[in-house]
Amino acid sequence: MTAQIIDGKAIAKQCRKALKGRVKEFTEQYGHAPGLGVILVGDDPASAVYVRNKEKACEKVGINSFHRDLPATATQEQVAAIIDEMNADDRVHGILLQLPLPKGLDEQAMLARIHPDKDADGFHPINAGYLAVGKEGYVPCTPKGVMTLIESTGQSIEGAHAVVIGRSNIVGKPQAQLLLGKNATVTVCHSRTRNLPEVVAQGDIVVAAVGRPEMVKGDWIKEGAIVIDVGINRRDDGTLCGDVDYDAAAERAGWITPVPGGVGPMTIAMLLENTLEGAIRKAESR
Repeated sequence: MTAQIIDGKAIAKQCRKALKGRVKEFTEQYGHAPGLGVILVGDDPASAVYVRNKEKACEKVGINSFHRDLPATATQEQVAAIIDEMNADDRVHGILLQLPLPKGLDEQAMLARIHPDKDADGFHPINAGYLAVGKEGYVPCTPKGVMTLIESTGQSIEGAHAVVIGRSNIVGKPQAQLLLGKNATVTVCHSRTRNLPEVVAQGDIVVAAVGRPEMVKGDWIKEGAIVIDVGINRRDDGTLCGDVDYDAAAERAGWITPVPGGVGPMTIAMLLENTLEGAIRKAESR
C-alpha cells in the first residue's frame, strides 16, 4: 500500500478562498474589516518569517494586520503594556503573541493576559476550559487545522481509535479534546508511555506532535491508517523532516501529510478563521 498524500497547501488555499469571501461579506455588512494584532518580541529569525507569512496571509483575505515589534531586552511590563493596548483596541479582534518568547519572560502569564475574546491562538486558560467542556470559544489553530485534514480523507472519525503522540497544551491536549468531540476513542502517548510502538500500531488515526525527527517508524503504523505529522525538524544536512519516518510510513498508511506542506499551511488558515470568528462574535454582541 502507498498512502495518499494529504495536501495541506491545497486544502489551506481552499480555506483561504472561502475565508476571503466571508471577510468581504463581513466588511460590507459592518463597515470595517476584521483585525489581527501581532506581537513579535526579540529577533528570532524563524519567528520573524512566521510573522511575515501570517501578515501576508491576512492581506490576501482582507484582514487588517496590526504589528508591534519589541526588542529581546523587553521587560514583562513592556510586553504586557502592548497586550493591554491591543485588548482595548476595537480594531483588533484577534491577538497573536508569537512564541517562543525570549528567556526571562513568563510565557503563560503573557498568554493569560490576552483577553479571552481576542485569543486567536486559543491558548488562554478560559478557552482551554471551554474546549474541555464543549463550549464555543477559540480553538488552537494547529489542532483545528489537523481536524480539517483528517476530515478531508472522507473517513469517519466517529468510533475510530485515534493515537495522539505528544501532550503539549498547544497541540496534544487540545487535539485529544477535538477528537473526543467527534466521538473517536483517544489514546494520548508521551515520553513515559510503555510499549509506544504497540500503542501507535492500534491507531486508525495517528497524530504525531513530539518535535523529535522521524521518531515514529514506519512499522509502527497500522495498515490503512491516517497519519498526521505535526512536527517540523531540521536534519544535520539542513533539510526538513517531520516526527514520522515519512517514506516508511507511507508504505503502510492510507493517508499521510508531508513535511513541509502538510499541517503548517493549515495553522495559518485557522488563525485567519479564528480572527474572523472573533470579529463576528464581537459584532453580533453589540
